[in-house]
Amino acid sequence: MSAAHGVDLEEMEIGQSAETVTVVTEGHLDAFAKVSGDYNPVHMDEEFARKTPFRGRIAHGALIASFISGVLGNQLPGPGAIFLGLNMRFMKPTRIGDEVTTRVTVKSVDMKSRSAVMDCVCLVNGEPVMQADADVMVRKRRKKASA
Repeated sequence: MSAAHGVDLEEMEIGQSAETVTVVTEGHLDAFAKVSGDYNPVHMDEEFARKTPFRGRIAHGALIASFISGVLGNQLPGPGAIFLGLNMRFMKPTRIGDEVTTRVTVKSVDMKSRSAVMDCVCLVNGEPVMQADADVMVRKRRKKASA
């Protein structure tokens, strides 16, 4: 599996996995707020956030979930994959400075529907902060060009 190629449907195997590591920055939160329009002060205002049960700013949950999209679209399955759905659950907040390991693992493959279910987890210090199942449409093997 190469980053430029990804994995075709016929190459996918249960248990196959890929991951990335991202350090969450204030820039990520600022950019995500601009794109999403979510300026909830628990994400943007340290003074406000200190008065919440989180005792400080936390990253947008959808920002952390978007790391899954990066792995699916770039690595496994990779280019040509179409994100069909995501069922997710958050266990812990993610904060500025946290190093998030995002791992996706093939859970099942359906050749007829050209889709796969991926087990997804985002970890901070080895502890899950989010778990999800992603449904993904996967491209079929590309035909080789004739000489």
